[in-house]
Amino acid sequence: MVTVMQAGADAGAVGSLDDVEGLDSEKDAPPAPASTRERILDVALDLFTEKGFDATSLREIAEQLGVTKAALYYHFASKDDILMALHMRLHELGKGALGQIAGEPVTLELWGDLLNQIVDQMLAQRRIFLMHERNQAALEKLHRNDHDAEHDDIQNKFRQVLSDPRLPLRDRVRMACSFGAVFAGLFMSGDAFEGTSNQELGDLLRDAVQDVLAG
Repeated sequence: MVTVMQAGADAGAVGSLDDVEGLDSEKDAPPAPASTRERILDVALDLFTEKGFDATSLREIAEQLGVTKAALYYHFASKDDILMALHMRLHELGKGALGQIAGEPVTLELWGDLLNQIVDQMLAQRRIFLMHERNQAALEKLHRNDHDAEHDDIQNKFRQVLSDPRLPLRDRVRMACSFGAVFAGLFMSGDAFEGTSNQELGDLLRDAVQDVLAG
């Protein structure tokens, strides 16, 4: 069962002073265009969220992109594969968090800093949580060996951190509860907190984390 432990600017008049100064500034450069694969995922995310996975066809995704179904099949073998790829965006966040704490004892301060980063990263993927909330039945049917293995690996590594005997039991319980607070808040960030901005929700989640960790 799938559970969770993831996008040109118009040119101005040539020869203006702003244009000349902008040539040397990377921050003024337009963002690189998204790859076709990422565009497919972004369009599918919107459709799965608004219409539901079961009610969305590959033809609709292709039409939104202005491509043929054959172009979709070049990147994804099925609609299930698209749904799985969207889910795997969240796995990347979990792996990134684990990479920062691997091999060292985790203090409450470090854990709090880590959760603050996770809040920012996951709020940027907030629409995926809404998609999960609205398509739970479809997600529960998905199974793929590499996904299941990676999911188990992420969960096991978090368990290792939370069972580290070098840390006081009181701290480990607080860490587990604060982690749960973040994910509960993010999974509720869809329909329940739909009118709340990322900034406000992020601030409230960080406050909740600090309250739990401080006891």
